[in-house]
Order: sequence, then structure tokens, then C-alpha cells
Amino acid sequence: MNLPNKLTVSRLGMTVLLVLLLQWPLPLRDTAALLLFATAALTDFFDGRIARERGQITNFGILMDPLVDKVLVCSVFIVMVERGRLDPQVPVQVHAWMAIVVVARELAITGLRLLAAAKNLVLAAERYGKHKTTSQMLALGALLTLQAAREWPVAVATWFQPWLPLLALCAVWTAVLLTLWSGGLYLWRNRKLYLTEV
Repeated sequence: MNLPNKLTVSRLGMTVLLVLLLQWPLPLRDTAALLLFATAALTDFFDGRIARERGQITNFGILMDPLVDKVLVCSVFIVMVERGRLDPQVPVQVHAWMAIVVVARELAITGLRLLAAAKNLVLAAERYGKHKTTSQMLALGALLTLQAAREWPVAVATWFQPWLPLLALCAVWTAVLLTLWSGGLYLWRNRKLYLTEV
């Protein structure tokens, strides 16, 4: 297994650990979760870059890299919904419908790609999809930073208080809207694939 694929697999392991960490009542768990999420996001950036630079693009990587991204994003969004339900003091709430939008979009696009594969077609990722993933990562990073700041010394946390909640709120709404937009656009542009099945 080459390095890019190892990074992809490691991101899947980090996702499992991240979900467990966010639910364990441990000291500094949110700070540790933020660092782990940042590490996972960095592996997402580097695995594709290394694969392209070294000519190590494989079928495994083409399949698993976007799939692991989806598992990471969907898992953390779902955990954020639960955290908001259990802890009313969470500064920015992620509502269940937001997580449903994210999960439904990813399932719909994955289903469309499977349908295309059955017809020996490959649907490439589009620019809007990449923007969507970036916005989701930024939104989750902002949410995790906001929660982690509650564990930091008052002098440090106070610096974040005036602007971070608003930033996190805007980031979440941007991610949800881009998720809807990119998913709808992708389904519309490839409508011939599923309309011919009706």
C-alpha cells in the first residue's frame, strides 16, 4: 500500500477515534478532538497531492479517498447534533435537519456514481463539490474550535469570544447551503443517468 493510500486509511481510523473522543467525558477532550480533526483534514489534503506528484493514483485511492471524506464529515456532523442536544451550552447548535442534508446529499451522489459505474461511466468530481467539502471541513473546524475554547485559559478563550461564534454560525450555514447547491447541481447535470431508468 503506497503512502497516499495509507494516509486515506489512517483518516478512517482517526474518524473512529474522533467520534469516540467527542463522546467520552475526558479532560480537554474537545481540544484533543480539534487537533485530531485538523490532522485528519491535513491527510485529506496531502494524500491527493502526494498521489498526483508521485504518480501513485490507484483505483483504491479514487474510491476510498472521497468515501472516507464523506464518513468523516457525516460522522462529525451527526455527533455535533447529539452534543447540542445533550449540552444546551454549546454556543452554536447544529440542527438535525442540517446533518440530514449533508448525509442525504452524500448518499444521493454516491448512488448516482454507482449507477454511472453500472453503465461503465465515471463521474468526475466537480469544482462545486470540492468547494462543498472545503466549506464542510471549515465549518466543523470552527465548531470544534468553539467548543475547545471552553477548555482553554480565560485569557485565551476571551480572545475568541467576540467573533468565533458568529464565524462558526456563518460557516455552518455556508456549508449546508453549498451542500444543497452542489448536490442539486450535480444531480441536474447528470439527470440523463437516472431519468432513463424511470
